[in-house]
Amino acid sequence: MGPCRPTALELNTAEPGVEHTRLAVLSDIHGVLPALEAVLAEPEVAAADRIVVTGDIAAGPQPVEVLDLLREQGDRVLWLAGNADRELVEYRRGQRTDIPDPIGPFAARALRDDQVGFLEALPKTLTLRVRGLGTVLFCHATPRDDEELVLVDSRPARWSEVLGGLASGIGTVVCGHTHMPYVRLAHGRLVVNPGSVGMPYGRPGAHWCLLGPGTDLRVTPYDIPAAVARLTAACAYPDIAAWADYHLHARATDTEVLAAWGPKAGSS
Repeated sequence: MGPCRPTALELNTAEPGVEHTRLAVLSDIHGVLPALEAVLAEPEVAAADRIVVTGDIAAGPQPVEVLDLLREQGDRVLWLAGNADRELVEYRRGQRTDIPDPIGPFAARALRDDQVGFLEALPKTLTLRVRGLGTVLFCHATPRDDEELVLVDSRPARWSEVLGGLASGIGTVVCGHTHMPYVRLAHGRLVVNPGSVGMPYGRPGAHWCLLGPGTDLRVTPYDIPAAVARLTAACAYPDIAAWADYHLHARATDTEVLAAWGPKAGSS
């Protein structure tokens, strides 16, 4: 039995009608504790009204520690599930025998039972009012699916597909999943991707964003060689040294990722 902490539903309750002045948005932490610690130490994250975590939280080398640290922040954190979180739960529940990401089964086995239940209860979307941005919908990949792809250069027709059916009052959509930060307009809606805290593509550092009254993409530098050494020493995943070197140094370039995912994302 793990420590007694608030449930996902208790933590993910936002006051109706509240307009938030400043939100910190963290996505795709992927169990990288040093990157998360660096972002949480940012003064503007500490001063934000809330921290919104848009999924893919635990699938990585330190899932237990990352979840515990975020849950220690109490009701300042608003949570969403990502496809990788869903996969961890399905693996632990016996609903699947494999996970596409090789580190996934390791992370799933490492989680405590209470953490599996917590991830299982997380919602897929969240709607908040943010000063200067109006009604903002938060999701992991797209509002309708937790793993479909949209990129900064996805064609207007693709955006019409994935944003179709949204209420007319939603002027901003915040998503993650692709690990690359961007801000763009799509059919009159502002789309914001904060990038990835723990597994960035294109350039190293812990990527996140501030919302309200505008959008401010941020990257927090941290000591990556020290973090790689720390993960290698602390994590029992057999390929942890190679995993940490590749992902923390962002050796996957944005050009490579855009080329590989472009056909599925309807890129121009």
